[in-house]
Amino acid sequence: MKRLLIANRGEIAVRIIRACRDEGIESIAIYADSDRDAPFVQMADHAYALEGEKPAETYLDATKIIAIAKTAGADAIHPGYGFLSERADFAQAVQDAGLIWVGPDPAVIQALGDKIEARRIAEAVGAPLVAGTPGPVESGADALAFAREHGLPIAIKAAFGGGGRGMKVAWRLDEVEELFASATREALTAFGRGECFIEQFLDRPRHIEAQVLADKHGSVKVIGTRDCSLQRRNQKLVEEAPAPFLTHDQRARIHESARQICAHAGYSGAGTVEYLLSANGTISFLEVNTRLQVEHPVTEETTGIDLVRGMIAIARGAKLADETVPAPRGHSIEFRINAEDPARGFLPTPGPVKVFDAPSGPGIRVDSGVVSGSVIPGSFDSMMAKLIVTGATRTEALQRAVRALAEFRIDGVATVLPFDRAVLAEDDFRAEDGEFRVHTRWIETDFADRLASAVAPHGRVTPAKAPELLRIGIEIDGKRHELGLPAGILSAAPAGAVSAPQADAAHDAAAVTAPVPGTLTAWQVADGAQVAEGDVIAIMEAMKMETRVEAHRAGTLTQSTAAGSVLGFGDVLGRIE
Repeated sequence: MKRLLIANRGEIAVRIIRACRDEGIESIAIYADSDRDAPFVQMADHAYALEGEKPAETYLDATKIIAIAKTAGADAIHPGYGFLSERADFAQAVQDAGLIWVGPDPAVIQALGDKIEARRIAEAVGAPLVAGTPGPVESGADALAFAREHGLPIAIKAAFGGGGRGMKVAWRLDEVEELFASATREALTAFGRGECFIEQFLDRPRHIEAQVLADKHGSVKVIGTRDCSLQRRNQKLVEEAPAPFLTHDQRARIHESARQICAHAGYSGAGTVEYLLSANGTISFLEVNTRLQVEHPVTEETTGIDLVRGMIAIARGAKLADETVPAPRGHSIEFRINAEDPARGFLPTPGPVKVFDAPSGPGIRVDSGVVSGSVIPGSFDSMMAKLIVTGATRTEALQRAVRALAEFRIDGVATVLPFDRAVLAEDDFRAEDGEFRVHTRWIETDFADRLASAVAPHGRVTPAKAPELLRIGIEIDGKRHELGLPAGILSAAPAGAVSAPQADAAHDAAAVTAPVPGTLTAWQVADGAQVAEGDVIAIMEAMKMETRVEAHRAGTLTQSTAAGSVLGFGDVLGRIE
């Protein structure tokens, strides 16, 4: 393996580029139009344009990516996480093209990526499981029937998804069918397949996962656990390793069942087996993520194992030295630094990063996909960076986290930093009394009122129309090159942001405005229909997540924007008279 193409973007692309440099491998980046000047493109040894902006025409276009790999002379592809990382057909196409696939074999991805088949494998090895449908359900009515038979809450889950996308939890019968439709749409957007299945959802569960590393010679090594319970909309925000406050028996059950599941499936590479742990101690297998996880750094920091280099070594045919579980070295906590406004329901806030000033010092690691002057596009995930804090104990890691988050400064877009600082002041999370009370819906329930009082809304920003350019990237035969120009040679408006006042729409009390920049996916009510205040009238998609547009008052809806339109924050969708 001498030249590796990274089929991804942002922070994870930077992480893989660094692993390639450590291994003496040339790196090849691919990029959407809005990523043209992103740090990962600048860092890679070679960079090629995908010539598009939407996920479907860029990082989800397998044919285009493999064609670039051949043009660039790549001999391997690393998918990172998200996008095509868990697509068996992509892995097979990579191998069919004569390239090395850095990940599990396609057949294994197919088996474990199909959440129904993964449940069957888990049952075969005796892993703990809750009740679920034997296969994908056909309609919202089927989902409702399951809920009535088995009780609430239920989880509606994309059969071929992951990372929390295409997953909805229904707590009331009257929302089951709507959430089924939403999960199906979201799964189709994120993964290209919309099939969903249903299973019981444990009330107030913790989210625990086991990190696995396996070679192609039959050895499977579980190298530690993580707790990922701090989530919003089923997307993780804070993770830590090793998972705290587990009994010896719970940890042993998770380790052994994770090893057996992966061994039974013939797994190779880095992967994660995920579980839910209820308040009464019930453990239930959730899924297997057949890829590198966003939160892999906390395991690296507490084991000393470089998981990305490990994946590359396994793809080259290396054998694991043994299958022993390493004892953790201290405690590590990761904070995902997302461009989201926690005071507005974690709405994505794409735009310019005017200042990115990360912390440093003992026990601090920052994996970032942005720098000062970067622009966060609205087409992709909202994560900018990850702050990883490590100490000899959980208490020391928490102390360092307070210091690091106080030092962290990001200006321009809204971020989750105020949320992170507020969480560190919470007894439920600090658990100094030995009682860890965080669960997967803690943010939306127990913490909601305290979060609302602790975090103020961020002022809205939009990118300036003409960013200042001192260096220009150009493409010749699809390959990126960069020209340096003297300062001042171009007449351009300074980079940065301009305020987008919230009051703009207030001049028209009837206006229904976009709560987030993104695409109007669908109208939920007909043009001319009568609506009540609070009714869901439309669905928008931004950064691969759905946002519901609610009626701000009762009246007659008049639509002024067609489904499929791309909108900015505050743009008018219609009016309610």
